[in-house]
Amino acid sequence: MFGCQPVLLHPEPELQSVLEYVCGESNKLFNCAAYYARQIYFKTHKYVDKSRLDEELKANPHFQSMHSQVAQQTCHGVWEAFKSYRELLALWGRGELEVKPKLPHYRDAGLYVTSYPKQALKLIDGMIRVPLGGKVKAWFGLDSFTLPLPSNLKFADIREVRILPRHRCFYAEFVYKLAPVAVKLDPQRALGIDHGIDNWLTCVSNLGESFIIDGRQVKAFNQ
Repeated sequence: MFGCQPVLLHPEPELQSVLEYVCGESNKLFNCAAYYARQIYFKTHKYVDKSRLDEELKANPHFQSMHSQVAQQTCHGVWEAFKSYRELLALWGRGELEVKPKLPHYRDAGLYVTSYPKQALKLIDGMIRVPLGGKVKAWFGLDSFTLPLPSNLKFADIREVRILPRHRCFYAEFVYKLAPVAVKLDPQRALGIDHGIDNWLTCVSNLGESFIIDGRQVKAFNQ
């Protein structure tokens, strides 16, 4: 099992420009990989695998403008989209899905997530070093940037760091391994939950125990 912890970034103008560039290149690379995968499907009725996507796209200028492992992760996002399409198509063919799924299409112009696997990351004095690739260094004079490791996480548990563009901001998503939790449920016990506004959650168990979560405190916290 894995968890994901997002952290809002406040980059300096120089790093902001770099992140916009890299995420823009990721978006363009995704569309190039989607085009290749769609053509393979149309011409051969087969689904492309990850290794072939990596091999065919490695000479692409958008692939080369990114760190190689990050570019591969973007291509693998296309592979995962086609894998999901294949699984949904099988469900539709068995009558388990009402609407026939559509073949993965292209993304609109803009920014796309960049994913940095653990192998690309280094921990230096409590900061995670995130590499940017040779071309970014040549064009921007920056070969990497650092992110503070969240105090509640251990670097050994980190599996991936994603830079996610959203609502004109950038977030760092720390994907980490969760320790397994054993849960034993008692089928003889149940909890009824009534969702409200000021009384956000009113809960009563079949044992007669009850409690209320005050929604006013939640609203005050969000404000």
